[in-house]
Amino acid sequence: MADTEHYVREDVRGFLDMLEAMGGKGVEEVGAAEGRQQMRAMGAVAESEPRTMAVRKDLTCPGLAGPIPIRFYDVKAERGASPCVLFIHGGGFVIGDLEVYDALCTEISHHLDLPVVSVDYRLAPEHPFPAAPDDCEAAARWVASSPEELGREITGLVVTGDSAGGNLTIVTTNQLMDDPAAVPVIVQAPIYPVASDTSQHNSLALFAEGFLLTGAAMSWFTDQYGGDASDPRHTPMVGDCSNTPPTVLCTAGLDPLRDSGREYAAHLVQLGTEVVYLEFPGIIHGFTTLRKAIPSGQTDLEAFLDAVKLMVERYR
Repeated sequence: MADTEHYVREDVRGFLDMLEAMGGKGVEEVGAAEGRQQMRAMGAVAESEPRTMAVRKDLTCPGLAGPIPIRFYDVKAERGASPCVLFIHGGGFVIGDLEVYDALCTEISHHLDLPVVSVDYRLAPEHPFPAAPDDCEAAARWVASSPEELGREITGLVVTGDSAGGNLTIVTTNQLMDDPAAVPVIVQAPIYPVASDTSQHNSLALFAEGFLLTGAAMSWFTDQYGGDASDPRHTPMVGDCSNTPPTVLCTAGLDPLRDSGREYAAHLVQLGTEVVYLEFPGIIHGFTTLRKAIPSGQTDLEAFLDAVKLMVERYR
């Protein structure tokens, strides 16, 4: 294989060439409202169709600032006691919603044969830090309590999410390890997460332009989100990660965030946490919700979910 720093898959190159030909402005140029519309529009044309679910319903759970919208999925109409997946979407803490991640959540439920709860946490800049981690923690504690609305006995949590949702996956897991919920987090599974200060990473220098997620967008997202980078609920690697549960983590080879995931995985290994780390070469940030446009990403997603399934079976 060619040098993985510069290897670009054919389907990825085709997608990037299409985006370049379309022109268009970055989220930092158009703002939050139009950025949200852009993400939905891209998902409508670039993401795979959702899997058929026996259960797919919109609910709310209680939060510090009022009810939090959630979506509940299950590939089975009924099931016995089991773990439940808490899914936290990406989008730089500013864009992204239940609809953009609908197909991915159905894929997770289908592949893991587990119920999934997707959290529609409050977004910046209207609701800056710590609104997002507050909502995700509240939703996690509610799911862990086996609420009547889910009709399931929950035995443990599998916390996962991508990008900003990967950050919130780690933050939520850490909060629940420090102050346990009704059932434990048995596995955390961040997808190309923001775990540390990305500003000095080589991957940012390499992939800041031309690979969907840009350095300019990352900087803008950070400004919108606010908060203090020295707060572990903002930048989880600055805190104590020694109590982290078994972890499955993946990164994309052409992602400005790649080195943040690498750094976090290596940190957990040094602390003695059981870690499966998967880096998928030649593919870009966001591939888990671009699987129609980038078909090879489906294989990567399945490899990641296979690793999660193996880890869940070991600890459920």
